[in-house]
Amino acid sequence: MSKLLQTVFCGAALLALAAVPAEANADETNCDEAKVLPYTLPDPLTASDGSAVTTPEEWFAKRRPELLDLFQREMYGVMPGVDRSRLAFETLRTNPVAFDGKGTLKEVRVYFDAPNPAPKLDLLVCIPNRAEKPVPAFLILNFQGNHTTCSDPWISISDNTEANHTRGVNGEERRGYKAERYPFEMIIDRGYAFVTGFYEDIDPDFDDGRQNGVHPLFAPFEQDVPEESRAATITAWAWGLSRALDCLETIPEIDAGRVAVAGHSRLGKTALWAGANDPRFAIVISNDSGCGGAALTRRNFGETIDAITRTFPHWFCPKYNSYIGRTGELPFDQHELVALIAPRPVYIASASEDLWADPTGEFLSAYNADPVYRLLGTDGFGGAAPEPPAADTPVGAVIHYHRRTGKHNITDYDWSQYLDFADEHLPR
Repeated sequence: MSKLLQTVFCGAALLALAAVPAEANADETNCDEAKVLPYTLPDPLTASDGSAVTTPEEWFAKRRPELLDLFQREMYGVMPGVDRSRLAFETLRTNPVAFDGKGTLKEVRVYFDAPNPAPKLDLLVCIPNRAEKPVPAFLILNFQGNHTTCSDPWISISDNTEANHTRGVNGEERRGYKAERYPFEMIIDRGYAFVTGFYEDIDPDFDDGRQNGVHPLFAPFEQDVPEESRAATITAWAWGLSRALDCLETIPEIDAGRVAVAGHSRLGKTALWAGANDPRFAIVISNDSGCGGAALTRRNFGETIDAITRTFPHWFCPKYNSYIGRTGELPFDQHELVALIAPRPVYIASASEDLWADPTGEFLSAYNADPVYRLLGTDGFGGAAPEPPAADTPVGAVIHYHRRTGKHNITDYDWSQYLDFADEHLPR
């Protein structure tokens, strides 16, 4: 059995812990490391029957399916299947001279229920023109529409009303509004394609009783799934990311076997969940994903199950609510979500001022996924120390981590690390 580090970070020290005490009031939130109560993490290499998982074969045949099923039924909802006969892809427009001729922009539409025109996902695809063979790609969902990711007037204004009603301004006024988060030119200059789509094209980000977006398409796959464990919105977004990857498999300029799926904040949670469910994603990147993403739940630091499910009840399946105030009884924790991605490379990033997302808890998830990565023949976290590193000091190997100076955001610094990571782990 692996010896898992079971710790909390208090001040500058890590303390080994052995028992789960009574928890703080579920309604209380804590952003003080000195007030983090002791906890014990479940061992990802101990099966539910108590047996030790000691070989890669046991991991893939027994423990990994068991963990994936737990996350599906107890937290995110069961990942539905897909009727591939109803998928269709259409290239709407192409601009071969974007970014002063350095890139080609394409607008590609994914139809989830063809021939019906909706629901659909509009992808903005940018391909470096200097490439002589299919290139690897970064795939990331955006928050406010493709037209907000870049100021290029060629890019179509989203026709999704959720993209255009924000702050009461029209789409044209929001062109390039969040361009600093999506460095198209930096990415194509490094030889990668960049692909983005508006997340609410897949499923709206409000509690609609699972009536809109792609949720109605899941009904044929959920007949035997209890209501409390049916696909929640994070699962719907992750399902949509896999359909975007299906689309990229049809674009000859992109090597769909070398696609890194990335996400920021709630979409960082989504990227982790997509990577856990779909082994076709070659790299998984979580940026400031926090509670319900990379951060350990048992720390009860920053955002908690109670806080997140009250504010965003649609993100998780109803069964997850039963663990409010009972995190010590969770049959998993988020280091095991990271472990489900093994042996593929995973990068987890935090921001120093983003205490709500619990940077230390995100680091400890990366650290405690290491035994699974090592069992599967990788160098895992690369011997990184058990203490979170100084700000702006990336650590790790196949599992990588950094804590960027600053607030909850995704910046050029973050992208520079992700590009270096991809250079190392996506063969050219």
